[in-house]
Amino acid sequence: MSETQKPLAGLRVVELGSLIAGPFCSRILGEFGAEVVKVEAPDGGDPLRKWRKLYEGTSLWWYVQARNKKSVTANLKHPDGREFVRRLIAGADILVENFRPGVLEKLGLGWEQLQADNPGLVMVRLSGFGQSGPYKDQPGFGAVGESMGGLRYVTGFPDRPPVRTGISIGDSIAALWGAIGALMALRHREVNGGPGQVVDVALYEAVFAMMESLVPEADVFGFVRERTGNIMPGITPSNTHTTRDGKHVTIGANGDAIFRRLMLAMERPDLADDPGLADNAGRDARRDEIYGLIDAWCAARDEAEVLALLEQAEVPSSRVYSVLDMFADPQFIARQMFQSATLPDGKPFRVPGIVPRLSATPGECGAIGPALSAHTEAILAGLGYDPAQIAALRASGAI
Repeated sequence: MSETQKPLAGLRVVELGSLIAGPFCSRILGEFGAEVVKVEAPDGGDPLRKWRKLYEGTSLWWYVQARNKKSVTANLKHPDGREFVRRLIAGADILVENFRPGVLEKLGLGWEQLQADNPGLVMVRLSGFGQSGPYKDQPGFGAVGESMGGLRYVTGFPDRPPVRTGISIGDSIAALWGAIGALMALRHREVNGGPGQVVDVALYEAVFAMMESLVPEADVFGFVRERTGNIMPGITPSNTHTTRDGKHVTIGANGDAIFRRLMLAMERPDLADDPGLADNAGRDARRDEIYGLIDAWCAARDEAEVLALLEQAEVPSSRVYSVLDMFADPQFIARQMFQSATLPDGKPFRVPGIVPRLSATPGECGAIGPALSAHTEAILAGLGYDPAQIAALRASGAI
């Protein structure tokens, strides 16, 4: 597919961010055709380059998070570095940044200054607590947003402290809202011909927005949702069970007809035909009984038998996948959820595929995350800097 066929082709995104929320937001835009120019500090760049598992000194996470991006370096403490970035943003459609509120303003790169240069600019601002309010100046990572937004409180088992989900879910959710907000702001600009605007995403609000019926249940009934482990109180049965061979299987049989099929698969026609279990309210009232029976049924069988019986009965179920399970799974393979890329030394490796799937203009993985400053000179030249000016910027420490 040519570049012009991608849905975001022709858009330039400037990324002034590091680690997770901002870079993930611009990664999504880049996967669907936007040109993403990532601005990094000359002295090491984005810390994500050195996070988690390193291959030949560079994070494998970096190669995925920064795919399809161009890397330029600019020293924002140097006036010429700031001027370079300001000129870069003046020709952009979207700026994605995740500095603490007020930092860019102190550098002369706040919204008022940037919009004066570029009235159509859409500025996506991701921060712990947003651009206003009494907490706006406090630092806030994804873990803080998950805690304040309510997710940590309801995650885990009731007799144990709250737990994290195993990934940086708060940052990732905020990134998704940032990408959605950017596209809405661009749509408004396109339809109304008006100026750009600020998309203000607070990490705690991004998480809070996902919290289902938490607020009205507390307000109307005084009910506070608590940690419940793997079950869903009020929605029965839906749980994870351990099989005879020590594997874990998730079963969601909370639909009325599905529950009946599950009971028949378990050879319990008495429960399948029990009028007291014909609807969710009745089942939830006997939750412990039902889960005890399913636990015992799974514990008497190996994972393969459990899954085969449930598939035959058309009961929604799945093993709890590790990444190695995913590698071998025909559904992941058929949907191209793993794509091939090449490390700088030529070694092939797998990377996650693209979500969502567009039928006519799909996204693509493209190039892996670039070396630090790989595109600085080309971008500067595109902004009108000549070779002597570029050399002077480098000699002065501005880039």
